[in-house]
Amino acid sequence: MRVADEMEMRLRDAFSPREIEVVDDSESHRGHSGFQEGGQSHFNILLRSEAFAGQSRIARHRAVHSALGKELVGRIHALALDLDV
Repeated sequence: MRVADEMEMRLRDAFSPREIEVVDDSESHRGHSGFQEGGQSHFNILLRSEAFAGQSRIARHRAVHSALGKELVGRIHALALDLDV
């Protein structure tokens, strides 16, 4: 399973989002630190969920990292998050 698909599955299960987009942005980082051939190292996530209501930006980021799990987060180099209600 591709990393992006695994991330999306875990985030859907955890947050029941009304909008979700997981983009593998690895190719735009070719030649930079952490780039690996074949991608799956740099990701952008847009996630809109009522689960984030009343949470600070830091709490939302922590919740996403927790939902993804240490093992999965450990396999990627960069993760940009755009989280909102």
